[in-house]
Amino acid sequence: MTNREIFYRNMGLPSTSPMGIEMEKADGIYIYDSEGKEFIDLVSGVSVSNIGHRHPKVIEAIHKQLEKYMHLMVYGEFIQSPQVQLAKNLTDHLPENLDAVYFVNSGSEAIEGALKLAKRFTNRSEIIAFKNAYHGGTHGALSILGNESLKFAFRPLLPDIRFLGFNNEEDLEQITEKTACVVAEAVQAEAGILLPQNDFLKKLRKKCDETGTLLIVDDIQMGFGRTGKLFSFQNFGIVPDILALAKGMGGGMPIGAFVATKKLMDSLTFQPELGHVTTFGGHPVSCAAANANLNVILENELSEKANDKGNIFKEEMENQKGVTEVRQIGLMLGIDLESEKMMDKLLNLFTRNGLIADRFLFRSQAFRIAPPLTITNEEIEKTIGILEKCFGEL
Repeated sequence: MTNREIFYRNMGLPSTSPMGIEMEKADGIYIYDSEGKEFIDLVSGVSVSNIGHRHPKVIEAIHKQLEKYMHLMVYGEFIQSPQVQLAKNLTDHLPENLDAVYFVNSGSEAIEGALKLAKRFTNRSEIIAFKNAYHGGTHGALSILGNESLKFAFRPLLPDIRFLGFNNEEDLEQITEKTACVVAEAVQAEAGILLPQNDFLKKLRKKCDETGTLLIVDDIQMGFGRTGKLFSFQNFGIVPDILALAKGMGGGMPIGAFVATKKLMDSLTFQPELGHVTTFGGHPVSCAAANANLNVILENELSEKANDKGNIFKEEMENQKGVTEVRQIGLMLGIDLESEKMMDKLLNLFTRNGLIADRFLFRSQAFRIAPPLTITNEEIEKTIGILEKCFGEL
């Protein structure tokens, strides 16, 4: 059987219409299929490959760690250098109250841990999230996902969940002394890159403070330089109580984390002990890669350069026929088209012309532009040329 036959016959697939391109290798902003065709990656594996594919510093860190050890023991038993060095590096670049890191394997797991931590610390059960927010596919994360289409088939889910409108200040009154936590994206990603308006996040932070509610910021997709700051919440003058991270954290390797104060985090270690456990969380190879990834972002000032690069794309996209709105922060853009049918045609043109792009989960007439932060100005010009060609054919 060919790889294509096995893909469709023996693999569980999340959708009925995968792109189905057989990939051979990747490097920087480029991906190459089995026939040698070159694609420019405008998705970055959904904001995973923020420093490009197979960055040499990440490859070097992986090789060095492979020569020492891989998995040794369940998380939190042994002192392992990649874990502690990454925790130190992360907390050195976070606000003072975010000083304890719990490593997991993915964004969904980071959300699960954050929810458990909030319920354990507050002894409250109500959880508030936002409409059209995406937080993952596990049962807890799915429970706070703000769109019914992806979760109706899996009910019953967690009880005591309430959904508010993003940027709806009146809805904030629904946060009370019964609320354990509010889970929010600083920028709503799968809703199409929706930015907070009129100091909405500051007002949310204030309401949480007034009611003793913990604020969890999901920075899984928008973290690690994507928005022009190292972490997205830093754009808006707030600090969360708990921060969920993953995707762009690992330089292409699977890893996630939730971060809080040491006092808050320590509530998972008693009554019951082992209140949260993971076998592979903080895998030493992933942690070594993640530490190298963070250093590349910092040393090359990729966060600081993201807005300028994003603005180049924004100016070009606003001039394309069929585009109705462009929303941009850093090197992440949401581009609305006139219709979902037009979006279908454009995605086919992208693939045909060597671009990897996708639409947003909760805004089907829009697509994202989110190439690796390492993209050069010359590569941006090349990419824009292909985008213009596709719009011209549209």
